[in-house]
Amino acid sequence: MKRTTTLFSLLLMLQLCPLMLTAQEHDTSSHDGDDLMAMLADESGAPKKEYTTATFKTTRIANGHSIENVGKGILDLRINHRFGQLNAGIKEFFGLDNATTRIGFDYGVTDWLMVGIGRSTFMKDVDGFVKVKLLRQTENDGMPVSVSYMGAMSAQDVKLLEQPEGADYPFSNRVAYVNQLLIARKFSNWLSLQLMPTHVHYNFVQFRDEPNDIFAMGLGGRIKLTNRIAFTGEYYMLIGDKMRGTRNSLTLGFDIETGGHVFQLMFTNSTGITERTVVGQTTGQWEKGDIHFGFNISRIFTIVRPKEFKNSRNKIW
Repeated sequence: MKRTTTLFSLLLMLQLCPLMLTAQEHDTSSHDGDDLMAMLADESGAPKKEYTTATFKTTRIANGHSIENVGKGILDLRINHRFGQLNAGIKEFFGLDNATTRIGFDYGVTDWLMVGIGRSTFMKDVDGFVKVKLLRQTENDGMPVSVSYMGAMSAQDVKLLEQPEGADYPFSNRVAYVNQLLIARKFSNWLSLQLMPTHVHYNFVQFRDEPNDIFAMGLGGRIKLTNRIAFTGEYYMLIGDKMRGTRNSLTLGFDIETGGHVFQLMFTNSTGITERTVVGQTTGQWEKGDIHFGFNISRIFTIVRPKEFKNSRNKIW
């Protein structure tokens, strides 16, 4: 009888053990599963940040930079053209007989870093710049603004002072530097605004009472009028000391989207095109008709194809 009872007990334990183990595994797996799901949520299940796009439609508002960069591996050939002053009259065909031009190349090193070089006919200015994205606006307002830094250096081939023949004119006299923060917010599909605190340092100035450092606060904006046309504005207000005869730069214009490109038309009291000349050396007065008509055009080239397009047969890549 004892042997039968013992055997029965063993059989009962063998039957219960799997159930007990299963219950324990279920409890453990439920916690492990929660931990696993939490880990997965942290890695891929958490809501991804949706960054605001197209705050502006191109890398320039008008003369100055916007918050936008060209994409990684993209080369942007830019031609900026400014005619002479409208008040020059019919003799100069209202400024169309004269022009200032800058030809430049902007390149996207990464999605957050853009570099560029250019050559302007005004003062024979050669410039280079770097623009870095620091913060990006998100759709849920977790980050309410986008912020970038733009730093530039330029050298002018035209001498500010006439010197005796053979006299040395140091290269450092030709150089100026620009530091600028771009702080932008896209308020809606039709309105974007940008603040541009700006510092320009000139190694050499023409007169002793002129400052080597110019400070300005810039304000730019874009108002969408139709699906393809937007009104743009850009204003740099000088703060503190300024050079003789200089004025605040004001530019008003239109962005016209055509076939994936943006064609910019504008009116400005600035003769130059780079920040060095626009911010610190603008002399034109709107009220006197010292206004230049101009335009910006660009052509995009893909230098490095994105990985997802490497095996694509799409001819545009």
